[in-house]
Amino acid sequence: MAKLKLDLHDIFSNGKAIESELNRLIQEAVAKKISLVEIIPGKGSGQLKKSVLRFLQQKHIKALYHRLEKDDKNFGRVFVHFRF
Repeated sequence: MAKLKLDLHDIFSNGKAIESELNRLIQEAVAKKISLVEIIPGKGSGQLKKSVLRFLQQKHIKALYHRLEKDDKNFGRVFVHFRF
């Protein structure tokens, strides 16, 4: 199973860069028909994870993926599942 991974630790304080990278990642997954994307906002205060989830809940983004999964063993990971 092909998988893409995005670690947001390096750009956690740059809102525009985060949104740009998330957009790029989702578009790449769709273009390459990747079935799983792992996004790592990290644990921290939870604010970055909340902004990632808000981004993923946008209507035009939500239409692109099948299912969203928050890792129950690791608070700092989110999985986005695609169906092709």
